[in-house]
Amino acid sequence: MNFQVTVLKILVSYPDGFAVMDDLKRDMAILATSGRDWADRTRRLASRVPDLDIFSQGLVERISGGWRLTSKGRDILAFMEARPAPSEPSLASLANETSQPVFEIAPRPPLPQPADRAKRRRERRERRREARERARASAS
Repeated sequence: MNFQVTVLKILVSYPDGFAVMDDLKRDMAILATSGRDWADRTRRLASRVPDLDIFSQGLVERISGGWRLTSKGRDILAFMEARPAPSEPSLASLANETSQPVFEIAPRPPLPQPADRAKRRRERRERRREARERARASAS
């Protein structure tokens, strides 16, 4: 059960909820060795949804070398993390909805090109060099 909650928490932290298996394994190892706090937290979250099964309930789907969190998975995770209220909605209706997963792919900004970074680095070095020369000239 803690494994499934951990998978949900990891996937929600990635852009568009998708992570390749290597990233999932790395993050899983980090969280598994982080101590009792994480184990207690996942146990507490899992207690809110006793019959959690991320794959059969359609909360996570396996695609192209990784796993993706569905919108239904985001809803269940939000439910688990919400503070308990006196009158909670029926969990069975939330977990057993039959809806198609919605893919939310956010556009990613282009990565800075190495030439741009090198150009900015050269410009910074040149500005520093000029500032040093001005400081030396004014000191003499």
